[in-house]
Amino acid sequence: MNDVTTQVTTPDENADAAGTAASGRARRVILTALPVVLVIAAVGGAAAYAKSTVDDADRSARTALWEEPAHKPGKDPAGDVARGRASTELSKLLLPVPTGYRLGPDNGELGSDGEQSGKKATAAMKESAHGLAGKERRAYEKQIDKLRIEGIAARSYTGDGNSLAISTEIMRMKDKKAVRSLYTFRTGLLESIGIFRQEPKIKGHTRNAKCYVLRKGSKDSIESMNCLAYDGELSISVSASGTKPFDRTAVAELLKDQLNHIASPGEYV
Repeated sequence: MNDVTTQVTTPDENADAAGTAASGRARRVILTALPVVLVIAAVGGAAAYAKSTVDDADRSARTALWEEPAHKPGKDPAGDVARGRASTELSKLLLPVPTGYRLGPDNGELGSDGEQSGKKATAAMKESAHGLAGKERRAYEKQIDKLRIEGIAARSYTGDGNSLAISTEIMRMKDKKAVRSLYTFRTGLLESIGIFRQEPKIKGHTRNAKCYVLRKGSKDSIESMNCLAYDGELSISVSASGTKPFDRTAVAELLKDQLNHIASPGEYV
């Protein structure tokens, strides 16, 4: 994580070295570290799970996941914990497990279908800054406090063929402006790094959602994709990993369904 932060901030530091105080440099480190932590940290769980499960997948059989990426809910979700819990405000906003999927890998302390209070989520984000010290860490923690996080909920999904793992997180903040600013900064950072390209587009949500993949394909058998979105006071993150050929359309469809579910929960319940 430290290497990524240094690489991203070096050009700005060189440009401002002559007249920028230490506090200014710390602020750039903080603003860079925050989205990097939020974007990259989420990838590890899904990627690790995919790599450990896809070895046993039957790659010769195409499932409903590939044939019909526009996901449909089950017929009778009442009391069906296999589709995800819906006992709190935030958990109700998470897309119920659609046809072609099941609940997926654990996402750290949040598990495969969990939630944290704003206090715990804030503390966890602050803890992720263990690579910073002194003034930089204190400045970072102040930036986290300014987000005024009210809670975070996560749900993971695994394709029936065990070749795709997706993790979705929804974070609620008190300030809609902070949500938009965080989205703008995070997407801007990914685009400025130069190693990601934006694709595919999310139909009906081109204004408030973007997905990214590496510009150059990995030599590994696992590929990944990261998406960011927002809706009012909600910040949405989706990370996915899977075997080649990696179905980006399926991930984009799930994100589209997730955003539509937030707008009209009754249609997916």
